Amino acid sequence: METTALAASEIDFSLMSLFFRATLTVKLVMIGLIIASIWAWGVIIQKIIIYRRARAEAAAFDALFWSGEPLDALYARIANNPTTGPERVFVAGMAEWQRSHRQDGGLIPGAAQRIDRSMDVAIDRESRALGSSLTVLASVGSAAPFVGLFGTVWGIMHAFQEIAVMQSTSLAVVAPGIAEALLATALGLLAAIPATIFYNKLSDDSDAITSGYEQFADEFGTLLSRNLDS
Repeated sequence: METTALAASEIDFSLMSLFFRATLTVKLVMIGLIIASIWAWGVIIQKIIIYRRARAEAAAFDALFWSGEPLDALYARIANNPTTGPERVFVAGMAEWQRSHRQDGGLIPGAAQRIDRSMDVAIDRESRALGSSLTVLASVGSAAPFVGLFGTVWGIMHAFQEIAVMQSTSLAVVAPGIAEALLATALGLLAAIPATIFYNKLSDDSDAITSGYEQFADEFGTLLSRNLDS
């Protein structure tokens, strides 16, 4: 018993040693999970930066929109190069508003509906841009645990084969193979847990930003409808 315990204690169970002792299949699984985790964290950091900037841009444009500057002057200033989501929504609505005027100054019937549709199309583009790459987090969050489990199952099968070859079930024989196999599951969970948490958070943030665009479009449409009625 003491000999077995001594042999087990001499085995290196560091992460690097477990990785290098693993079979080729398990190594490939671990490498894939590490890459997926890095990819997921890259998306997370990128989206946090993008959403923070989008909220700041929306607040800045909202202040500009309600500053009292004439809408025609604001449109003329940013129409050629709208750089933010709210600006693109505003330009889409104003462009349709101007196209809806006849040469005699009258309005083409159905102008309000066309303006709303134009802004809806612009909002849909912004929503798709905000939500891009979130599927990476959803995929990593759902698939990584199963990929890690596959590596664990494969590693345990290999451990059993070593037990059969060695014809021994001592801890020194069993422990390394089991530890290598479980490392794959640990890496799978390490990739999946942050991806799932941030997917839910970032999805909510994206929906909130899009909702802000929709609220602005409603307010802008209300202003234009007053002009239509007058």
